[in-house]
Amino acid sequence: MYTAKWPTLPYWISSINFPRHLRKLQPKPQPCFIMASNETDIPPFFRIYKDGKVERYFKIDFVPPSHDPTTDVQSKDVVFSPENAVSARLFLPKSATAHNQKLPLLIYIHGGGFTLDSAFSSQYHSYVNTLVAEAKAIAVSIEYRLAPEHALPACYEDCWEAINWVKLHATGQGPDPWLNDYADFDRIFIAGDSAGANIAHHMAIQTGINGIKILGIILVHPFFADDEASQLLDFICRDLTGIYDPRRNPVEEMDMMAKMECNKVLVCTSEKDGLRGRGWHYYETVKKSNWKGEIELLDFEEEGHVFHLLNPTSENAALLMKKIVDFLN
Repeated sequence: MYTAKWPTLPYWISSINFPRHLRKLQPKPQPCFIMASNETDIPPFFRIYKDGKVERYFKIDFVPPSHDPTTDVQSKDVVFSPENAVSARLFLPKSATAHNQKLPLLIYIHGGGFTLDSAFSSQYHSYVNTLVAEAKAIAVSIEYRLAPEHALPACYEDCWEAINWVKLHATGQGPDPWLNDYADFDRIFIAGDSAGANIAHHMAIQTGINGIKILGIILVHPFFADDEASQLLDFICRDLTGIYDPRRNPVEEMDMMAKMECNKVLVCTSEKDGLRGRGWHYYETVKKSNWKGEIELLDFEEEGHVFHLLNPTSENAALLMKKIVDFLN
């Protein structure tokens, strides 16, 4: 575990591995939330001490943006909300610059139970880098604020802000030249794993409500709750309306499914993942709703939660990668 003192610095800014050009950013604190009267321990995510110190069970191995000579993908970091330290890592296959071609645009939202990991971690950097190379797509991997320092709905707000920032480039006049020159805004996809898949679903609803057209969403091992209490969600989301709150369990607002403007949805589950049944329930609910698109369920036997990140060279990870690449193209 690694430790940071709140509210002096957010947990990730104190890490010596965090990208240097982003260390100056500091999200607005929420000390009234984080300063608990009693010690709170929610394994395997975090522990909060009485003095507000946050201790996480997993350390993030940050890596800087780069040019990967193996995949020939280049990456860079952009900040679009300095006041909240919300940023993203962009990935672009170098071949696109040589041929001046428009590419599918993937907006990726990392997982981690709303409390862990980063778009800048070695794990997610490597995964999105490989996905972009295989799919010949341009990607925006969002670095959103995490709980418990930033209670839900901060992560949803940050990702929605990111999508609106991306949309600024649809006319070719946005602030980032990569998106202006190489993103095909007729082929936008939103993808995420675990908690990122939860957020991706809600972003699909919001894009539909606000008239932003996307082609599809990819939900890998989505972190949806059921009708049981969740210590984690109850703690990090202060305004939950109960176990049927749609942020916990989106199947409880079936009428909202029809508002998704995307044409297709891919749901990926795994046999040994404790969230498998919830992914299947989501799939069945969307099928029964008034949504007019196509939904597909892909299930892997003998695999666990986010196996493709933990063992990216496995046969099933390669099969999942191929399926997602085909979905994007």
